[in-house]
Amino acid sequence: MLESSIAVMKKVGFVSLGCPKNLVDSEVMMGTLAAGGYEITADASEADTVVVNTCGFIESAKQESIDAILEATRWKADGAANRVIVAGCLVERYRDELVAELPEVDAFIGTSQVSEILNAADEEFDAANLRITPIGNKSATYLYDEYTPRMRATQSHTAFLKIAEGCDRPCAFCSIPSMRGSFRSRRFGSIIEEARALANDGVKELVLIAQDSSRYGEDLGEVDALAALIRALGEIEGIEWVRPMYAFPTHISPAFLAAIAETDKAVKYLDMPLQHASRNVLKLMKRGGTRDSLERLIDRVRTAVPGIAIRTTFITGFPGETEEDFEELIKFVQNCRFDNVGVFTYSDEEGTAAYDLPNKVDSKVAKKRRDRLMKEQAKISKQLNKAKVGKTFPVMFEGLSQESDLLFQGRLPSQAQEIDGYILINDMPDNFEPVVGNIYDVRITEAHDYDLVGEIVS
Repeated sequence: MLESSIAVMKKVGFVSLGCPKNLVDSEVMMGTLAAGGYEITADASEADTVVVNTCGFIESAKQESIDAILEATRWKADGAANRVIVAGCLVERYRDELVAELPEVDAFIGTSQVSEILNAADEEFDAANLRITPIGNKSATYLYDEYTPRMRATQSHTAFLKIAEGCDRPCAFCSIPSMRGSFRSRRFGSIIEEARALANDGVKELVLIAQDSSRYGEDLGEVDALAALIRALGEIEGIEWVRPMYAFPTHISPAFLAAIAETDKAVKYLDMPLQHASRNVLKLMKRGGTRDSLERLIDRVRTAVPGIAIRTTFITGFPGETEEDFEELIKFVQNCRFDNVGVFTYSDEEGTAAYDLPNKVDSKVAKKRRDRLMKEQAKISKQLNKAKVGKTFPVMFEGLSQESDLLFQGRLPSQAQEIDGYILINDMPDNFEPVVGNIYDVRITEAHDYDLVGEIVS
């Protein structure tokens, strides 16, 4: 990079959309820019250069990304910014279309080009010279490592730790392989070293993320590498909670469950997207399995890790889903009584196998089914929460509540940040000053559909 381009420190602002995996990419780009002499500002509207890191997973996410890009280009047109960079998954799916439709954007960076952010930010660099690694043929190789600069955007006590990139699953509804490339794991030692650095920086909770975390290490020839990783991370001084996310149901091994059960710092929590319970729909989704096989899996998990909280996600309105299929899903949820559930309506995405399927379900029907399923889950969640009233649990303190400046909040081990509920804290010992990131005993006093209310007792 030419020194003249940053002779006066220029501000770069980020708009990061989508999942935690995308957020880590943003953190890496921010860290790289900061190490290169740029100032990172929290207010993108005040930046000289605006980076929009996009999501391209489903239609609503794509629209949100387009809206953010257009807002950034308006800032440029108004003179508030002089450079706009568009990054991420949307670029990987629609690069040619975006380049043609958005000439006011100065550079486009796909998921395989995160390391090119310094060049993209340089006003004297020709964006046409950015190296492009094609994802369509699954040849992407980019992985950040423990030496990569990173500026975290999460709260100081929690951090996402990306352990792998890409996915090889054939799920009919999913476009991730076309945006992220083939599955590839980070080196074991690289992850451990980054985790130690995060612990030294005050991080108490490590959230392990990947498109398919349960396959971690397979491509490196390792067996049950995720189990070994959980145990090793549990030995790091300063870390209190280790939370693996995005486990695929066919790869829930006895060793993985044993690692969760036997590692004190591993939270007793399993994030396992199931997507459906009907044999018919699961077959159409190219995931396989049946309601019976999934119920046996849930029983196996709960036997291996007593008291474990299970979170899952479902899709309603998938092509070919009948009323009978949906009723089977309702019965499955009623029987399994999951702790946390997310429900999405099917999004018809070009380039996926499901896009060409017949028997599309009307969007209004899909939404009605989603609402009914969420209503059923709310009943279950409230019943489970009511059973906690009067009991005391370890809670990670997070400071002022998002709902009111008069309350504090924290999380149980069974509550992942932002996607699950919270503990609202309305009382504590006199003259007690809790520290963000510390774990305190909290007695539950009230239960709601998703959130709980409690008081710090020690």
